[in-house]
Amino acid sequence: MTARPYDVGGRAYDVTVVVPVVERPVALDALYIEFSAPLREAGYTFEFVFVAYPWFRHLTQALSALRARGEPVRLLEVAQSAGETTLLKVAAASCRSPILVTLPAYLQTTPAVLPELVAKVEGGADLAVACRSARRDALVNRMQNRVLHLLVGRLAGGRLHDVACGVRAMRTELVSEVPLYGDFARFLPLLALREGQATEEVPAAVHPKAMRGRIYAPGVYLRRLIDVLGLFFLLKFTDKPLRFFGLIGSAIAGIGVIILLTVAIQRFGGQGLADRPVLLLGVLLITLGVQSVALGLIGEMIVHLSASQQKRYRLRRSSPPAHPDAA
Repeated sequence: MTARPYDVGGRAYDVTVVVPVVERPVALDALYIEFSAPLREAGYTFEFVFVAYPWFRHLTQALSALRARGEPVRLLEVAQSAGETTLLKVAAASCRSPILVTLPAYLQTTPAVLPELVAKVEGGADLAVACRSARRDALVNRMQNRVLHLLVGRLAGGRLHDVACGVRAMRTELVSEVPLYGDFARFLPLLALREGQATEEVPAAVHPKAMRGRIYAPGVYLRRLIDVLGLFFLLKFTDKPLRFFGLIGSAIAGIGVIILLTVAIQRFGGQGLADRPVLLLGVLLITLGVQSVALGLIGEMIVHLSASQQKRYRLRRSSPPAHPDAA
């Protein structure tokens, strides 16, 4: 009998559900019981992989009872603090199935969406994302989601409507095919679209226990804004840094030129240059503008020199070459 491709230790699964335990975790045993039920009812074989830090041990201890009952649950405990992206990669490296589902350790959607997400990937999608439609949760949650999509919506070309939802299904290989680092696991659908991965949305209902409004510390919003800026640069200007830095530098230098021209006209009109700090401001802006353009030129040269080693496309389908005799 031929072993199945993802057969490990004599056991194969259709789906691996990865739960990174990083923020606002609920009781993990209850999470498993609730979200494993629809997969079991749909006839999928599955395992749940919980990835956590040592200081979440008070939550992961409950998983031992599930394992003792024979439930397909594994725990991966990293030795140091790590972000969601790192935890996802750790889990994917030991994944035992062709389809990987990510599930936050807190509640976002109802469990019923999991089989639909898996079915989308089985139907040919590389990544299927739950989209919380007809939202009835707190207004502050919806407003935060709307602001996020005002910032990143154009990067997705209007094809994604709930980037912040962490309930997703994907081909297991996708985790290694998309460049993930830092906190960019949150923006996985956007990065997957850029890499040419077929990404689809599946409507999902908001979990009844996730209706309460959530407001984070100011530092969290600042970090996410910086992440969005970094993502915008990477997705739009990685191959053309001069356009980014050149545009900014030209604008800054242009303001400096206008200031100096104004000062020069005033000087010809008889006004002195002494005690005119605006003169220094004009010179400073022109200097900053030139430096910004120079930075873009350096980036452009780096891209040019490494262009032959980069592969900026992904073939989805390739027909075999026609036989010469067929001509």
